[in-house]
Amino acid sequence: MATSILTKKSLTFLEKYLNNAAPTGYEWDGQKLWMEYLKPYVDEFITDTYGTAVGVINPKATYKVVIEGHADEISWYVNYISDNGLLYVIRNGGSDHQIAPSKIVNIHTKKGIIKGVFGWPAIHTRNKAKEEAPKPENICIDVGAKDKEEVLSMGIHVGCVITYPDEFHILNKDKFVCRALDNRMGGFMIAEVARLLKENKKKLPFGLYITNSVQEEIGLRGAEMIAQRIKPNIAIVTDVTHDTTTPMIDKKKQGLAEIGEGPVIAYAPAVQQKLRDLIVTTAEKKKIPFQRAALSRATGTDTDAFAYSNGGVASALISLPLRYMHTTVEMVHQRDVENVIKLIYESLLAIKKDQSFSYFE
Repeated sequence: MATSILTKKSLTFLEKYLNNAAPTGYEWDGQKLWMEYLKPYVDEFITDTYGTAVGVINPKATYKVVIEGHADEISWYVNYISDNGLLYVIRNGGSDHQIAPSKIVNIHTKKGIIKGVFGWPAIHTRNKAKEEAPKPENICIDVGAKDKEEVLSMGIHVGCVITYPDEFHILNKDKFVCRALDNRMGGFMIAEVARLLKENKKKLPFGLYITNSVQEEIGLRGAEMIAQRIKPNIAIVTDVTHDTTTPMIDKKKQGLAEIGEGPVIAYAPAVQQKLRDLIVTTAEKKKIPFQRAALSRATGTDTDAFAYSNGGVASALISLPLRYMHTTVEMVHQRDVENVIKLIYESLLAIKKDQSFSYFE
């Protein structure tokens, strides 16, 4: 069996990074952890007003390559506090209302974390002939308060952000399970690429911008901002994609991808064909297993933000297959994590100095 490229230090960081809450708009604590880990492997950092963090190698180079993931996780906001002390919520990102009932939550306040639970009527009390499904307007959080006044005295107010506390664990030796693998695994994987470049003493003929963007979950906003700041020549984005082998997923609509079978290389209008061909050729040459996905008008990832910025940036998407997206038990295969890292690493080494991806040169 091949030796893992992940070190004990890597996995210790991964667990700490995943267990830290970093909801959209509140990513900074996670970004500090990420920058602390990345610091030995880069020359300098760039940060912006909203919290995107970028580690830079060869900052004086005029030709710039971005490798990117996003740092935020889905969450909820307190939207309304009832007179009897129950909290009603709205989404911050694509939070799944159907998984909420019976979940424990962390409510972030200036007084610290306040625990609560998404309550749900007992099965005995529900009308079995007219079962009502969970939906955003009928799920609510109970913090054990008798009324609104007590809720407010706890430091909870409209606008407080709410996250799930579910932490990292490894299932059956090689399946990583946690909330927020989407997409802090991306931030982890690009940091590991930087580590390998440093440890293997690889000198790149361009500036490398290891970019952990904020606010992807609400519309690629962090990537939009940092793309204008960096003005890259190339962007290789990594995010998660759906494992479609679990129940209730139509492969004819969603395509086929499976955890353990390798990174997923995207085909989409935003994906620049010559850059994608370089990545595919690299995977074949280095014997890195991979899968393919066809996407329609948009990739739905930060690839779109980079591709259409600055008059057009050659961009590509390498995805990590994941089960149970936007739940608290997101699952990926360690082998895929390692192969995404390898594929980005080897693709960077395959890019020539000042390489043009124009179709007309």
